[in-house]
Amino acid sequence: MPLFQWYHSHPSFLKQFSVTYGWFIVSVHFFHLHLLMKKLRDLYGPSDGIVGEIFDTLGRYFPIHFTHPKGEDVDVTRDELSRALMFAFTSTPLFEPFAIPLLLEKLSSSLPLAKIDALKYLSHCTLKYGADRMEKHAVAIWSSLRNIVFSSSQEPVLSFDCESVDGIGFSDDDIAKEALTVLEKLFMQNSVLFLNLIVNDEDINLIFDNINSYMNFSNISLQSKRKIHGVGCILATAARSTVFSCNRIFESFFPCLMNTLGISILKPSDNMSPSGKHAVSGTLNFGALYLSVIVLEACRDLTVGSAQVASFPTHETFCCMLERFSASLARDFISYVGRGNETSMADVFLGVKGLQILATFPGSFLSMPESLLEYILTALVSIITENFQGTLSWNLALKALVNVGSYIEKYHESKKEISYMVVVEKIGSLLTAAKCMMPYSRKLEAVSEVGMSGRNYMLKVVPRLEEAIFTNLSDLYVNGYMGPAENTVRLLECYTNKVLPWINNSEGFDEVLHLFVINIWNQIECCKHFSTRTEEKDIFEATMKTMKFAVSNCSETSHNAIVQKAYAVVSSCHFFSWNESAVNHVEMRGLDISHELKLSIRDRWVLSLFASVIMAIHPQTRLPDVRATLWLFMEMLLKGHVPSAQALGSLVNKFGSKANGQSTLDEAMDIIFNTSISHADSAYGISMGIGDKSTMNLADLCFGASNSRLLQINAIVGLAWIGKGLLMRGHEKVKDIVMILLECLSSKGGRHLRQDSGQENCEQDVSSSVMTYVADAFHIMMSDSEVCLSRRYHANIRPLYKQRFFSTMMPMLQALIIKSDSLFQRSVLCRALAYIMSETPLVAVLGEAKKLTPVLLDALLMFSKDNLDKDTMYSLLLLLSGILTDKSSQEVVIENAHIIINCLTRMVSYPHMMLVRETALQCLVAMSMLPHSRIYPLRTQVLQAVSRALDDPKRSVRLQAVRCRQAWSSSPVTT
Repeated sequence: MPLFQWYHSHPSFLKQFSVTYGWFIVSVHFFHLHLLMKKLRDLYGPSDGIVGEIFDTLGRYFPIHFTHPKGEDVDVTRDELSRALMFAFTSTPLFEPFAIPLLLEKLSSSLPLAKIDALKYLSHCTLKYGADRMEKHAVAIWSSLRNIVFSSSQEPVLSFDCESVDGIGFSDDDIAKEALTVLEKLFMQNSVLFLNLIVNDEDINLIFDNINSYMNFSNISLQSKRKIHGVGCILATAARSTVFSCNRIFESFFPCLMNTLGISILKPSDNMSPSGKHAVSGTLNFGALYLSVIVLEACRDLTVGSAQVASFPTHETFCCMLERFSASLARDFISYVGRGNETSMADVFLGVKGLQILATFPGSFLSMPESLLEYILTALVSIITENFQGTLSWNLALKALVNVGSYIEKYHESKKEISYMVVVEKIGSLLTAAKCMMPYSRKLEAVSEVGMSGRNYMLKVVPRLEEAIFTNLSDLYVNGYMGPAENTVRLLECYTNKVLPWINNSEGFDEVLHLFVINIWNQIECCKHFSTRTEEKDIFEATMKTMKFAVSNCSETSHNAIVQKAYAVVSSCHFFSWNESAVNHVEMRGLDISHELKLSIRDRWVLSLFASVIMAIHPQTRLPDVRATLWLFMEMLLKGHVPSAQALGSLVNKFGSKANGQSTLDEAMDIIFNTSISHADSAYGISMGIGDKSTMNLADLCFGASNSRLLQINAIVGLAWIGKGLLMRGHEKVKDIVMILLECLSSKGGRHLRQDSGQENCEQDVSSSVMTYVADAFHIMMSDSEVCLSRRYHANIRPLYKQRFFSTMMPMLQALIIKSDSLFQRSVLCRALAYIMSETPLVAVLGEAKKLTPVLLDALLMFSKDNLDKDTMYSLLLLLSGILTDKSSQEVVIENAHIIINCLTRMVSYPHMMLVRETALQCLVAMSMLPHSRIYPLRTQVLQAVSRALDDPKRSVRLQAVRCRQAWSSSPVTT
């Protein structure tokens, strides 16, 4: 039975089909049509009548306009529906006479989404319908696509900066990009036909006929810029599609461009000065230059991107033409960069980009003489070393040089690598080139960027950077380094923040980093006296950070050797007295911190660098003497050396639970908490019955047993870092630390201390500053540290440790807050709980929103009094925002609406952080959705606060204030 007879015997088919699709809820209906049309075609053959009627119904849904009420659960998106309809369009080539005219019609739509959909459908139809069916639409399709590309609304049409040196095209215009995608598929499907359309196109030929009128970029009209850019993109798309197309484009247009630029065939050896200061025979013509560069880029992309480079013929037309003109092009590209004020920004960009393109052509296509590549590379290096005052040309040249290096490394161009290595050496030598007047920051940028373009280059650059570091540090140790201190800091920061992260993602650098760290220790070991210049905080902190980063990137084997070396240097210092007899003395009588120890500048450097090493090592690293190391850090943390406390926290985090020739965690904890500590100082007025000394342990010091507030604070800070290490690994000993801290917080009149014979019990009030430090200890324990105890530094981190700690601490601190009868003590307890809440994931806090909201609001008001805890305050405000927007927390929000709004209206004027003011206004917008009866009495108060925010110096705050005022001025009446 023919298809039309089947259709007439089933008159309800089309009607039922339309009804079915009238519901149009799921895309499966289109998929069913896709299968149906295939089945009908296979069984009965074509019938224009029924096909036309079916497509008429189908075409009514294009473009997809899919909306549904908010809150309605629909498991389908517009993109899914559109894709299903596209498959239905291409389910049979019989739809071609109806689909293509419809799509071409939609290309003239004023709706951008309709144009994009039409182009996507057209691209898919091109592949499915085949070249024969698409040929009759070729002229109409070409005309539509050309007009879309020429009329791109992107402004500026052409972008010339160092970011766009990687590629020229339509960066933001999705319609133009989609049109070029369709065009590329058409070229690949029917090259001859569409290339003829391009070559014979009047608009394109008009551009080339008037090319001499596009001399200067700044004098070209916007419409002409669009057309030039459009022509360039069309030619590039054609050249990039196939080798045949590339040859045809070069044959048709490249000679004209060369003639316009006045470029003749030149041998690489003819009068080519690397400096680029020679006179150039070419004519400065932006239009011709731009089109030449964009066609060259497309040609290069075709050769580089092809997976079958080896199978290409070796003497293609475009390759032969490029070989003849490459030397002349290179010379003229350099001249465009070096003409000074005569050259516009666009010409500089195109000149540098042209050099990069020539240098990155595969050697199998463009037989470039070695001298020509060296000429190009030398020119780029000259721009970097001589034109460093020109920001654009300098950045472009450096980016181009990096891209060339990355290409050579990626595609294993061994011949070109030899020439590029010379460039790497020249750039690396800038660090020690005293005659080069380039700013030191730019030297570092050039060296690091070139090094990061490939592994082999980094292996050349790293020794240069390390040599500069050793030279500066050595001069700093001995002579105080006569140069600017910021240069040494910049050098260390460059090595730490740019080079080391890159090395961490590469292989083969372990030995390099190992030797770097060992050499730093060798330098310090040889230098016995440091200059006072080394006391500068920036240099000191930058060196510590570099040490940690370098050690953390080394292997476990290297860590063992580094720790041995560092320990050897530390043990030779006068402050380190942990020989065998001293160790026995400590074990018998405890740690004596009675004597006042003044560390020299060198001692502080050695101790801090040793602590940095300990923070960064792997957990499996073996320490030379664990007990001596623990006692050293304990003594130094009690004397206020924070890196020692951080190192001690790192040690307890990484110690193993089983003995493997080293002390276990339990043994280390026994040493830390049970070692007797002796302290005596007449300035503190201590006389506790053991001669003139008092023996205590770390917990006693936290309770104030020494009568020294400074010593008590140091002990609390040390305990916090130890607790952090234990908490992160999930060790139960952290409970003991928590109990010590809570006892300090809950102490009313001080803790009962040791009794002397014949004396009454002594009590000492825990001062307000000490209690604040105790609260801050919880912040140390819960916050993420960039200094130590992170994944970068190989810390043991148990999943969900923050949630567990929050669940444990919340009821304990809440109970203490309720029992507290002192306003100050209550505020400190709130501070401690606030620190814990602010670092806990929101999902864990929401379950306790009812209990925590009052405490959260108290903490916000407390932190708003100064700018010391603005980051914590912002974290708490985000927490409150999460509670306000959580449906399950609405009851507690309504219950505390008055207090919440009073708090937020104060936050709107918080002067120390813009994000706090902005978030407070966002929270007030959320509060406006509460029942009218709860918020109406506060409406005037909110609007007054918001009116002040309308004059905020920050625009984002003012925008939120406008939104908030609108929400409260027209707040819905809900019940």
